[in-house]
Amino acid sequence: MKDKKLMLSFGPVPSRRLGQSIGINNIPPKICSYSCIYCQLGRTHDMQIKRQIFFNPEEIFDDVKNQIKKAEEKDETIDYLTFVPNGEPTLDINLGKEIEILKSLNFRIAVITNSSLLWKKDVQNDLSNADCVSLKIDTANENNWVKINGPHPLLKIDKILSGLIEFSQAFHGKLITETMLIKNLNDNKKELEAISNFIKKLDPKKSYISIPIRPPAEKWVKPATEIDLNIAYQVFNEKSINVEFLTAYEGNTFAFTSNVEEDLLSITSVHPMREESVKIFLSKAKVGWTVIKKMIKEDKLVEVEYNNKKFYLRKLQK
Repeated sequence: MKDKKLMLSFGPVPSRRLGQSIGINNIPPKICSYSCIYCQLGRTHDMQIKRQIFFNPEEIFDDVKNQIKKAEEKDETIDYLTFVPNGEPTLDINLGKEIEILKSLNFRIAVITNSSLLWKKDVQNDLSNADCVSLKIDTANENNWVKINGPHPLLKIDKILSGLIEFSQAFHGKLITETMLIKNLNDNKKELEAISNFIKKLDPKKSYISIPIRPPAEKWVKPATEIDLNIAYQVFNEKSINVEFLTAYEGNTFAFTSNVEEDLLSITSVHPMREESVKIFLSKAKVGWTVIKKMIKEDKLVEVEYNNKKFYLRKLQK
């Protein structure tokens, strides 16, 4: 099963969630428990839920260690070593051992999982030593789960959701969630209320709302609109969930500049800004509202309403 051409580690690459991250590719492409309609890697042709050996843990360790050395020689910053393969990382039966031996390199370890196997005790145990675990939660509704995530036929959503609650209560690291919003599927108010109600039970450090920004597996998939993204943000926020957008391309989005437009785009790609907040921001920058009118006209910003208040969001890139 091992592919000699497969890169076992790469980066560091910019991650909105984790800063500068060295990625760990512990699963051959594309072995997964889901076949998500929005996946940038395309449809899953090798779907499974049985955990197995894919690579020798020592081989992964040596490859990651070498990648760290190359990065440090170029004075690159490394914030995390992240399991983010071309499939579902928890299918690797050696994941726990790999996390354990990589800890000796003195970097924080993160795992980005689709959450589908968190009902398994051995998976929970393997993830318990990670510093950060990102859980995918696109829906709490079985019909939408089947439509969006295309799960392995033996998986049960109730079992998965129970496993996530169980894991969240025992995990001592940084727990974050990510929800991908698809137009006309999980972007309506009722669905958003159900998703946020469940995420609230997990008490994550942060909950990310994302949209497809790369070509999806199914061509008909469209991202939620700016209006629905704003509603999602407000619904999550009203439940005191620490919510943030993950809707723009990675890069220097968060870099501080003295350019008012760039700063506004950086902020509104992560958080909607209320009208009064924008006015205060412009006042500090000593510029007028004409900047906002110009950015709306140029399709850089979008004005939307929620509960009779105006919010400003970065225009989604097509």
